[in-house]
Amino acid sequence: MITFFIGVALLVVGYLVYGSVIERVFGADDRRPTPAVTQADGVDFVPLKWHKIFLIQFLNIAGLGPIFGAVMGAVYGPVAFLWIVFGTIFAGAVHDYFSGMLSVRHQGSSIGEVVGIYLGNGMKQFMRGFTVILMVFVGAVFITGPAEILAGITQGDASWFNLTFWACIIVVYYVLATLLPVDKIIGRIYPFFGVALLFMAVGVIAGLFATGKISAMPELLPNGFHNMKFDAAKSSIFPMLFITIACGAISGFHSTQAPMMARCITNEKLGRRVFYGAMVTEGLVAMIWAAAGMSFYGGVDALNGVIAAKTPASVVSEISNSLLGKLGGILALLGVVAAPITSGDTAFRSARLIVADFLKFKQFSMRNRLIVSIPLFVAGLVLTQLKFEIIWRYFGWANQTLATIVLWTIVVYLWQAGKQFYLVLVPALFMTAVVFTYILLVPSGFGLNPSLAYPMGIGASLLIGGWFGWYAVRNRGRWLTRNGI
Repeated sequence: MITFFIGVALLVVGYLVYGSVIERVFGADDRRPTPAVTQADGVDFVPLKWHKIFLIQFLNIAGLGPIFGAVMGAVYGPVAFLWIVFGTIFAGAVHDYFSGMLSVRHQGSSIGEVVGIYLGNGMKQFMRGFTVILMVFVGAVFITGPAEILAGITQGDASWFNLTFWACIIVVYYVLATLLPVDKIIGRIYPFFGVALLFMAVGVIAGLFATGKISAMPELLPNGFHNMKFDAAKSSIFPMLFITIACGAISGFHSTQAPMMARCITNEKLGRRVFYGAMVTEGLVAMIWAAAGMSFYGGVDALNGVIAAKTPASVVSEISNSLLGKLGGILALLGVVAAPITSGDTAFRSARLIVADFLKFKQFSMRNRLIVSIPLFVAGLVLTQLKFEIIWRYFGWANQTLATIVLWTIVVYLWQAGKQFYLVLVPALFMTAVVFTYILLVPSGFGLNPSLAYPMGIGASLLIGGWFGWYAVRNRGRWLTRNGI
């Protein structure tokens, strides 16, 4: 309980203090016109009020990750809180802030285009394809996940309210949200989804305290500072925890969403509230669900047994219904459903924008939007035929790989601008080690022995760090000239 409250307090302090540091390092300028004003088109570049942009950004990024991911990550014990808190403050929120603000500075460009500016044309071409594929994966994940929850809610009402029925309903909504102007559906219904998600988060933590279940949550004391996952030798904290809990700490998916709101923000000084603030809010949601996982069933050992036997969706359903009653549980689950749906629709919308940017294909007309969108939806529907666990497994690694690439983009940008690049260099090196070690270690990757995977993964991180050092030394003269030294 004490660990939980300290973590929440640190997240709030992190926003107020470190968020201000990052904003100052970037140099947000309230006098500089934003793309929402200079390129307004009534479809994607639409000026919106900051609180609405914040809510849209929060719901865009708060998909299944901070809920399902936090519950699955809770099997490692209270060390999960450390990753959520420090990952959010020093990595995730920094990643999200710069993703949004660099897009603002580059006329609302998609993240692949921004990466290309700082890491070169080869990386730009890679990112164009990589991000589109990732968005389609996200769309597929966020069709099957919420459809499964809705089917569970309505299974007693009529046999045709099944997984297929709800998947079709969700796809129809995704099509409309992808094609229509951003202020017509997304800008209007997200506030209602936000209320449901807020009710869910507050209701769950209140229920844990009211029932006394919160007392079963272990504290981050010396006897709780270890890997509590069953068969811990095969599921080490590093790198597994940092892939399992992504959206509640750092997620590359967020960098694909930020440019959408970069096209709507009207003042650079609002960036900290919208981008850094949304990530901190998501960290709070992840803290709540990690706490729920560790305490609801009577401790981490019991959670391990439940996770081994049930899907994340059924665990979330059980926790919500038990803590909040039938009606409250339905409202809470709608909040859980709203989170992935409001990420899935913007995943497809983001994919449309990425493809349109790449092809330089203007999106003023509905015809042009359909030409780009139809193949994306077909691909997404095909992927829904795979098991959720398979999609999530590969999405998790690809997602963190994207986050790592974006962190290195930020490092190069800061170095070129003569700013404190080391603030982002440390999380970039850490995440590089995570993604390399993970893909080398897991059976679905290269399946190497840990004695090889760990030194190779860490070595890859040091090698890329060395490349950056070489790049910095080689271009030092150009940097001195650019910065008037």
